[in-house]
Amino acid sequence: MSKHLYPCLWFNGNIAEATQFYCSLFENAKVQAENAIITKFEIEGTTIKLLNGGALFSKNPSISLFVKCATKDEIEKLWHAFMDGGKALMALDTYPWSPLYAWVEDKYGMTWQLFLSALKEGEQKIIPNFLFTNTVFGRAEEALHFYKSIFKEAKLLSIEKYEEGDPSLQGKLKFGSFEMLDAQFAIMDGPGNHAFEFNEAVSLVVECQDQLEVDYYWEQLTHGGHEGEGQCGWLKDKFGVSWQILPVQLNALMGNPQTAEKARNAFMKMRKLIIKDLY
Repeated sequence: MSKHLYPCLWFNGNIAEATQFYCSLFENAKVQAENAIITKFEIEGTTIKLLNGGALFSKNPSISLFVKCATKDEIEKLWHAFMDGGKALMALDTYPWSPLYAWVEDKYGMTWQLFLSALKEGEQKIIPNFLFTNTVFGRAEEALHFYKSIFKEAKLLSIEKYEEGDPSLQGKLKFGSFEMLDAQFAIMDGPGNHAFEFNEAVSLVVECQDQLEVDYYWEQLTHGGHEGEGQCGWLKDKFGVSWQILPVQLNALMGNPQTAEKARNAFMKMRKLIIKDLY
């Protein structure tokens, strides 16, 4: 099965500038692919893709990136970098769950949650987090088990529910963490009134080895959800989270001048991708 699962961030231009900015903030960073439409890079072992898709979608806090920072200096450095042209959702301060924590929206609209926390063996430093709000509030645990059933080697790492006391919160997921295709994720219910829900501005990419994998993930993730309104291998699951189901062959085809135009023309017309029709 595929071992490639990572977030994709929607941009309206300036993806080269954003790539340089993000990679400059972390010691272990490298660009893997770069063109006018996408950039793909790895920071601290987590792959992130930026897509130059235009003004159609705007990022919001429904999917953010957790960063575990080992020192006060590190968390303060990231805080100041993200606050330059960005804004605080929760100020850098002491909270019950961390001696130093902040939630910040950077100048490109992406939200980051910064924790002062030592990395345990096998933990990722940067972890995508799902926040279930409004119409999907209370369904975070359901989603965790749904995803775990689809990604066959998935592992439940931790789960914490709200304690008794507030009937509106009892049984809701306070925090959960799990692993899919060797990538770690966090998930939680977001109580209260929020002006955002999941949208296409932050999606998850599954790179598939062959057509069998494309078909499998497409069928499983559209169960209760639906194919994307556009084309290009996009879908929405039953919780509103957007996914891109892409074959690994696509990168090579799009990067080869002899095959790029044909592959691009075929790719733009498909919903679920058919690999043989890309050639």
